Amino acid sequence: MTYEVERFGTTSDGQPVHVHTLTLPGKLRVRLMDYGATLLSVEAPDRQGTMANITLGFPTLEGYLGRHPYFGSTVGRYANRIAGGRFTLDGQTFTLATNNGPNHLHGGRKGFDAVLWRSEPVQTPEGRGVRFKYTSPDGEEGYPGRLDVTVTYMLLPPANLRIEYMATTDKPTVVNLTNHAYWNLRGAGNGDILGHRLMLAADKYLPIDATSIPTGELADVRGTVFDFTTPHTIDERIDVLKKPPYHTQGYDHCYVLRGPAGTLALAARVEEPTSGRVMEVYTTEPGVQLYCGNFLGGGPSAGGFGQHAGFCLETQHFPDSPNKPHFPSTVLRPGETFRSTTEHRFAVLP
Repeated sequence: MTYEVERFGTTSDGQPVHVHTLTLPGKLRVRLMDYGATLLSVEAPDRQGTMANITLGFPTLEGYLGRHPYFGSTVGRYANRIAGGRFTLDGQTFTLATNNGPNHLHGGRKGFDAVLWRSEPVQTPEGRGVRFKYTSPDGEEGYPGRLDVTVTYMLLPPANLRIEYMATTDKPTVVNLTNHAYWNLRGAGNGDILGHRLMLAADKYLPIDATSIPTGELADVRGTVFDFTTPHTIDERIDVLKKPPYHTQGYDHCYVLRGPAGTLALAARVEEPTSGRVMEVYTTEPGVQLYCGNFLGGGPSAGGFGQHAGFCLETQHFPDSPNKPHFPSTVLRPGETFRSTTEHRFAVLP
């Protein structure tokens, strides 16, 4: 296993940005960037052993410096949506940016995806990785408390990518962190993801309103287009969601995972029959957001990728949890430590 670091460019204010490359020869090659603690690319072999990048992104830093679809980004301080850009904590109301219609999305106008993180290489008996650190000041994007965040990416045999999150605060706040990689197991730019076969370890999902905010119900997936308890191709029922009474252009919903929160358990398995590539996702989180690139428009800000060119499996707590007391809590208090782990395991079909 090897580790390399090289200059990738500079931010608009002249700060250097680096790319860190982790390689397990013939198995996995992962590129990571300081800016946004971003997963730039993941190269994995198909059933013939041919390596290809299976994540969407930009070839140069410039694409990431503008507003983009969160390609590979570490998303926070709160991943997904908060209704109306407001929440109340300990009797005090906090107002956030409304950057997604009437709602707050992925940390606001300048979330964790758009800041420069400190970085350092990591080596353990298990494997090699990169640790990124960022200190979010009290009041940044409207959130209370200084938040010290660490995200560690580890490359592990036989072909696993582990992402570990940790955060502490000096005031009560809310935290929900994820990685926003877009996957295409055929290879980035090699068609759409509609033929991928997906299984989700979830018996319930969160219905949403017209602005993509959960209604608060935990609905049974059985007998609905949301049922992936057994494998289905993504295109099998996606067109139903583009018609009333649904409010989306495809899947963009949070699923309630079976595994006990805090224990690393299987969340999803995806197979791509043409290439033979397989990805399993394990997480300690209670939910996973399935998003199928519904709003990728094919223009420069989307890296030229069109609708359904990639899918996301964003492991996380539920959207709008600060306003839904019956959802698992996202409150972090001084003296506590937020911890979360997600692992992607890659293989090939026979």
